Amino acid sequence: MPILKTLFVRICSILVTLVGVAIIVFVVIRVVPGNPISMMLPPGATEDDILRLKIHYGLDKSIFQQFFIWLNGVLHGDFGTSISLRQPVLSLVLGRLPATLELSIMALIIACGIGLILALLGTKLRGKKAEGLIDGLNGMAMSVPDFLWGLLFILLFGVIWPIFHISGRISPSIDLDFSTQFYLFESIVRLDLKVFNDLVAHMLMPALALGIPLAAIISQLLKQSLKETMHLDYVTLSRTKGYSETYVILREALPNAILPTLTLVGVQFTFLIGGTVIIERLFSYEGLGNMAIDAVINRDLPLIQGIVILFALIFAIINLIVDLTYSLLNPKLRNG
Repeated sequence: MPILKTLFVRICSILVTLVGVAIIVFVVIRVVPGNPISMMLPPGATEDDILRLKIHYGLDKSIFQQFFIWLNGVLHGDFGTSISLRQPVLSLVLGRLPATLELSIMALIIACGIGLILALLGTKLRGKKAEGLIDGLNGMAMSVPDFLWGLLFILLFGVIWPIFHISGRISPSIDLDFSTQFYLFESIVRLDLKVFNDLVAHMLMPALALGIPLAAIISQLLKQSLKETMHLDYVTLSRTKGYSETYVILREALPNAILPTLTLVGVQFTFLIGGTVIIERLFSYEGLGNMAIDAVINRDLPLIQGIVILFALIFAIINLIVDLTYSLLNPKLRNG
């Protein structure tokens, strides 16, 4: 029952949050200077041409009328038509979303892997000089923003040693006949190693750039939790039984110390998705973040609204999953 109550409360809060985000975004992008209609017309366009397009996109009405017309369309699954691309917003956004999700998930896997290894090494080598080295690496990783890591990787592995691709999602020479936009996932299901290797070669550098700062955060928090857990009675008892330090860390300390880290990973994943905006632009990656920058540059109001609402929905869903997972894993919350 407590979990069901939590689920109900969070769903209600998600709905309120989405409405609030919709109102703020709708108002803000309309008070910012710039006319999206003027960007669509040639220099010799007349006032009648401008008025006709304003009527077509509903920009001739008051901001309140525009909002309720747009909101009514959203409730019926219609997010409007992109001003710059002349296509339905929903299909454009859903077409780019899989690329961003695959990049974010790959970055999360890399971050968790690196963070876990560094935390375990730091715990095993606690009190030694190597622990200070690991802490220094974590500090450097956290202090350097993801886009600087991206620029460094482009310079090292795209220019000096051209090992990986530095732009795009997949090579133009590869002919794709997939049924979904989740190319990486579908290549794994189909066991298509050629497509899989090409996708990874394009995704690895942007995923590393996104994942390294998060890996440092995971490493620091998990190492601190492990240090606290290593002094508990049941861990000390395992040592007295003659188990190795590695066994004690992995089998006794880690399962109990990892819960706060799992919560952090879920929360940070939302920031990871938001960070794809700059990284996708840097690597010319065909994802939702890159489309968002183009939409802002072109003052494409319907597309900006659709992207922001989708990002807000993703963040809300991830936070809901994190809360429910924490409640299920924590006996005090599960039985309270």
